[in-house]
Amino acid sequence: MIRLRGRMVCVNQDELQALRRHLTEHVRLTRAEPGCLQFEIVPCDDPMIHEVLESFRDRASFDAHQARTRDSAWFAATRHILRDFRLEEIGD
Repeated sequence: MIRLRGRMVCVNQDELQALRRHLTEHVRLTRAEPGCLQFEIVPCDDPMIHEVLESFRDRASFDAHQARTRDSAWFAATRHILRDFRLEEIGD
């Protein structure tokens, strides 16, 4: 299993609005991907910071998610938002 945890930190209202505008569709598409076990992006107490939790069955499903995301409206709109992520492989 591949697990990613971290946060996205918006530095201004434009970034926050871009994140919010594309979030619902990004979550919907990701949860429908083969191998997606968990996918959450939720605001923290500070609305400019969002916690990210992702789990994928294996490296192949995680890599497919990354490839899809790089070509998405989500990434185009949010590519400049600071991402502070930690990735870990769990299991055999």
